[in-house]
Amino acid sequence: MEKKPNNTSPEQSPVPEKENGEIWTFPDLLYKEFLAMGIILVVLVIWGILFDAPLLEMANPARSENPAKAAWYFVGLQELLVYFDPWIAGVALPILIILGLAVIPYLDTTRYGMGYYGFSGRGRMIITINFIFGFLLWWILIIIGEYLRGPNWQIYWPWEDWSVTKPMEETLWSPSPWIGVCLIGGYFILGLTVPALRYRWLIRSMGTVRYLIAIVLLLLMYAIPIKIILRIFFHIRYVLITPWFNI
Repeated sequence: MEKKPNNTSPEQSPVPEKENGEIWTFPDLLYKEFLAMGIILVVLVIWGILFDAPLLEMANPARSENPAKAAWYFVGLQELLVYFDPWIAGVALPILIILGLAVIPYLDTTRYGMGYYGFSGRGRMIITINFIFGFLLWWILIIIGEYLRGPNWQIYWPWEDWSVTKPMEETLWSPSPWIGVCLIGGYFILGLTVPALRYRWLIRSMGTVRYLIAIVLLLLMYAIPIKIILRIFFHIRYVLITPWFNI
C-alpha cells in the first residue's frame, strides 16, 4: 500500500499535545489570561458604578486628622518610616526594590525551567517562594498601616478600641553602636557564607558578582520583617545608631 506524501507545511501542522497535564503558553494560557483580565475588568466597572469611593470630608486646616494616612497604595511606604530613617524608608528602600526587580533577568540567566509556572516548576521552588514572599511583604506593610495603625500611629490590634488613645511609645530602646555593628555584620556574613557552603553550585552557575548581588538583595529584603518584629514585639527602635544614619 503506497504511503501518501505529507504536504502539510510546518505553519499548517497542528499544535502537538503536551503530556503530564502541561499546556502551551500560546494559545492555551494566553487565552485564559485574557479571559481572566476581561472578567476582572467587568467586575471593577460594576463595582465602581454601584459603590462610591470612601472619601472623607473636606480638609480642615484647623483640625488635623489622627492618624493622617496616605492613600492605601502609599501607606506601606508610610509604615516603613516607623522602622527606618526617612531617607532610608522613603528613598533608599524604594530605589533598591525597583533596581532589584530590574536586575532579576540579569542575575538569573539560566534557561532551566523557562516557560513553566507553578511552585514545583522545574527546580525553581526556592526562587518562586522568595519572589512571592517579597510581594506579600509589601501587602503586609499596607495591612499594618491601613488597619492596625490608630491614633498617634500606635498599633491597635483588631480587638482594641481606637477611641481609647494609647500613650506614645516610651519604652523603646536601642543597643550600643558596637553591638549593632556586630549584629548587622554577623547577619550579612552568615547570610553570604551559609548559602555558599550549602549550595556551592550557586556560585558556579551565577558567578561571584551576580551571587553577591542576589544574596545581598535577599538579605536586605528579609531584614525588613526582622526589623518590624524587633520594633513591635521587642520595642527596639534602631539596631544601629550613628551620627549620620540609623538602622
